[in-house]
Amino acid sequence: RKIPDMEIYEADTIEKYNRYFGFETRHPLVGIVHFDDTVEQPTHCMHFGFYSLFLKKTTGCKINYGKTSYDFDDETVVSFAPGQTVGIHRLEDGPAPEAVGLLFHPDFLLRTPLGQKIKQYTFFSYASNEALHLSTEERLILQDYMDKIARELQHPIDKFSKSLIISNIEVMLNYCMRFYERQYVTREELNHNVIG
Repeated sequence: RKIPDMEIYEADTIEKYNRYFGFETRHPLVGIVHFDDTVEQPTHCMHFGFYSLFLKKTTGCKINYGKTSYDFDDETVVSFAPGQTVGIHRLEDGPAPEAVGLLFHPDFLLRTPLGQKIKQYTFFSYASNEALHLSTEERLILQDYMDKIARELQHPIDKFSKSLIISNIEVMLNYCMRFYERQYVTREELNHNVIG
């Protein structure tokens, strides 16, 4: 379902994204955001200028992404890349969406090994409109990396800040690839058992 005549908010910077929701900007190129019932989350349509990965705890909304609706539930990961437009529709009688999100701008990855291989993380592409469904253990692993990045953002910026944040992002993305692979293999086995 296409977003009906909704104005698109240009979130080309993390600062603009944070301003839209009322979050504090601790770093212009990377951030961790927390959504819960204290954050105003209207139905909206947003054009992203950076990478974002959300660890969702509750549903509370539908996501239109690319040409289709996102397949997701609670305890899932959804991710978007620069240049993508996403419509978020609040469910009228659903709970307030709860999620923690990692945002990072492509400029943050310049001249880093992660910048050279970011395209390998295929879950950022429009073609992948499938959410990553997490086990409790997997969710705790990803939450742990979100927490590490958040702690680093609280720390005054020094010469180690960028490399520590980048390494944590990279490990987290590698875990996501592993979990997607597990999800794919599990589904293949389920489909094979149904057919066989």
